Amino acid sequence: MGPVTKVVIIGGGPGGYEAALVGSQLGGDVTLIERDGLGGAAVLSDCVPSKTLIATAEVMVRIENARHLGLHIEGEELADVVRVDLGEVNERVLALAKAQSGDIRQRLLQEGVHLVDGQARLDGPHRVIATTETGEQAFDADIVLIATGTTPRELPDAPTDGERILNWKQVYNLTEVPERLIVVGSGVTGAEFASAYDALGCDVVLVSSRAQVLPGEDQDAAAVLQKTFEGRGMHIMSQCRAVAARREGDGVVVTLEDGRTIEGSHCLMAVGAIPNSAGLGLEDAGVTLTPSGHVQVDRVSRTSVRNIYAAGDVTGVYPLASVAAMQGRVAMWHSLGDAVTPLDLRLVSSNVFTTPEVATVGVSQKDVDAGEVRVTSVLLPLAPNARAKMQGFREGFVKLFCLPTTGIIIGGVVVAPRASELIHAISVAVSQKVTVDDFSHAFTVYPSMSGSLAEAARRLHKRDVDVLTN
Repeated sequence: MGPVTKVVIIGGGPGGYEAALVGSQLGGDVTLIERDGLGGAAVLSDCVPSKTLIATAEVMVRIENARHLGLHIEGEELADVVRVDLGEVNERVLALAKAQSGDIRQRLLQEGVHLVDGQARLDGPHRVIATTETGEQAFDADIVLIATGTTPRELPDAPTDGERILNWKQVYNLTEVPERLIVVGSGVTGAEFASAYDALGCDVVLVSSRAQVLPGEDQDAAAVLQKTFEGRGMHIMSQCRAVAARREGDGVVVTLEDGRTIEGSHCLMAVGAIPNSAGLGLEDAGVTLTPSGHVQVDRVSRTSVRNIYAAGDVTGVYPLASVAAMQGRVAMWHSLGDAVTPLDLRLVSSNVFTTPEVATVGVSQKDVDAGEVRVTSVLLPLAPNARAKMQGFREGFVKLFCLPTTGIIIGGVVVAPRASELIHAISVAVSQKVTVDDFSHAFTVYPSMSGSLAEAARRLHKRDVDVLTN
């Protein structure tokens, strides 16, 4: 039996803990060092908490929409019937996150991973120093994986205080629904929280530096979401850039670039994130960083140093927990000599957890408009769908992209309730190079939202004229 490969992982988020599981499975001697808690921000302060909060808010939306189904609420306002105890909601949110973190710890221990609670740094490419409550520990490493994630970005003149001016890690400190919440930033994080707090009965002002919310997403989808937000009474300030925020009495004042001010009870800053790459000794070890401070990696998660890999948001590749997890697995498969397929971002499916949800996979409308790929496409509104009618759902659509000659599906967009579940069928089609004809020939349930996926594919069917005429 040959020598055991020593693997040291810095960071216990999805990239780190999934890598640890694979590394242990492949026979590595795996040590994982995490300073804040297993699961990282994804479990403790980002994906799990935010989606739990959003799931709670969705119940309020369903209750509100019940009147369209003949189920009437006794009272003028929803607040007269349902009282939102945000303290209790957030207590449940954080308890669920803690439980998930505990489950991850238990699984790692069962798989033989050595866990260290502490702050780590590199001491050259083959040595890691962990600072713990009991002092410093040194670990020799044949393989190192950096999976340290990101920290919420702050504006110089809008420092967060965790009480009135908040970032996305601090919103769970709230015990009462804000009277008026100013959300700065209309990307995925800003849009998700704006949607959730609006559903919980909060007066929301969304400050967007762009002409439309979700500037990085499919613009047809963003248009539907903006229309829905405004229809629910949300105030969207488009093409406005916030430059400062300050506390004033029991509220906050946000200053815009043009000098105007907005007053509210609370402010949520959702203006991006910065990589946790400083203080790790990366550059001294020879690891190349991008100008933004992200760790530069190739498609098998390897850095500029042969034995050092990186995964997750710290790489800036794609800020999704699913991508971080796959990067971590790929890193272990590659470094420990297993079969590996390099990361292909064209196969990544993503979702914006607003109401309605926006899910995407594969080629985007932006790629098509830029002339990067020739496609045939169809946009099918969901309003005529029988299941959508039953549920009182009026907005949303399915969009499919396929190659003009072969009909192979290469991308799609779904705007609908539970779009995150519906996108999987398109994701499978993209990854397996399924044609629109094969896709549409598979049976769907009637009535169902998934029926619109098959209908969209049927609309892309094209008869082969040459075959018909010969």
